[in-house]
Amino acid sequence: MKSKVTLFWFRRDLRLNDNHGLYNALKSSESVLPIFIYDQHILDKLPKQDARVEFIHKQLTEINQTLKFHGSQLATYNGTPEEVFTKIISEYDVSSVYCNHDYEPYGITRDKLISNLLKDNSISFNSFKDQVIFERNQITKDDGLPYKVYTPYSKKWLAAFDLNYCKSYPSEEKLESCHKTKIDKWIDLTDMGFEENSIKVAPFDIHNNIIENYEATRNFPAVNGTSKLGPHLRFGSISIRQIVSKAIQFENNIFLKELIWREFFMQILWHFPHTITQSFKPQYDAIKWRNNTSEYQKWCDGNTGYPLVDAGMRELNKTGFMHNRVRMLVGSFLCKHLLIDWRWGEAYFAEKLHDFELSSNISNWQWVAGCGVDAAPYFRIFNPTTQVTNFDKDHLYIKKWVPEYQELTYTKPIVDHKFARERCLRVYKEALGK
Repeated sequence: MKSKVTLFWFRRDLRLNDNHGLYNALKSSESVLPIFIYDQHILDKLPKQDARVEFIHKQLTEINQTLKFHGSQLATYNGTPEEVFTKIISEYDVSSVYCNHDYEPYGITRDKLISNLLKDNSISFNSFKDQVIFERNQITKDDGLPYKVYTPYSKKWLAAFDLNYCKSYPSEEKLESCHKTKIDKWIDLTDMGFEENSIKVAPFDIHNNIIENYEATRNFPAVNGTSKLGPHLRFGSISIRQIVSKAIQFENNIFLKELIWREFFMQILWHFPHTITQSFKPQYDAIKWRNNTSEYQKWCDGNTGYPLVDAGMRELNKTGFMHNRVRMLVGSFLCKHLLIDWRWGEAYFAEKLHDFELSSNISNWQWVAGCGVDAAPYFRIFNPTTQVTNFDKDHLYIKKWVPEYQELTYTKPIVDHKFARERCLRVYKEALGK
């Protein structure tokens, strides 16, 4: 006889505490079997040494250890979601499936497919808001249309916010309701063809001084003044409600506004999914990109001859992280100095960044290219030398990542700044009919 269970499906919420969907699953009458699917639709596109996959595996291992303490286990599967759910339904008497919302185009399509599969088997599908404070159409203009500019969106967000939005869902207190079982098969990295990566996802730091001093330190890459929260919010190893609860304790709300930027970009992607491949401002798709593959490779490797650009790219390649101020510079340099399509840079960041978040990556790359929402104007072209003076005047960051920058062996600049600026303005004006 099949065991009767409710399923909780972990996705971007890899924690047992303050998990909205899990909390509601555990409140249901049947025992809850927690599951995770290593989705082949996603994993097949990744390099075989991917620190993010290793991070996911580590989080799941910790979740499983805690569940074992409560007499339960996490069931892990490797395959496509449709194959896995078909298998689970054949093995268990499943009454309902719980999870948390996903707002990316692939996630929306996947969830619709699974919801229909479950419906055909008389199984309910229940999804909850968990990875954001406000979602979808919760923050819109008075006419119901989505905001396309950050500042009015953030003002509306702050006006709508109250502490009830940070209410915790104490799922960790109900783990005794998990299905009492012993799972025979635990999927390891090698089972999926992955190898350990020497680069690890960095732990986050939200000590009071990081938040309190964030405005003063966040623009200087040599200063350890950022929280490294990105991957942890991306994979849900920490609750957004917990982070926002901490951020609002401080008068300096720059840190909170960075979290609001995240939600702004998420709702932009939700409303305008075509921006994954197309410019938000369609006239920018007429730009005649040079797309020189040799220059692109030098940019990827951190060998452009501009020390701050090279430092950023080398930091990314060595650690899976790049300071946000430097991200703006290297992005602008690729699109405007080298006239290489922003999509090339977006794809490289998607592969390398541990905190890769589709909505933020797309929007930020379109921002530096000038073609996105609330974007930098096309004529704003960062000067890589002035940026050093402004943000790394003592060359501490550059010395760390480009130690040879003052040596004769250091590569010559790939392009002259003045020439590149004039060329960029000419090409952009031609495309935009200026």
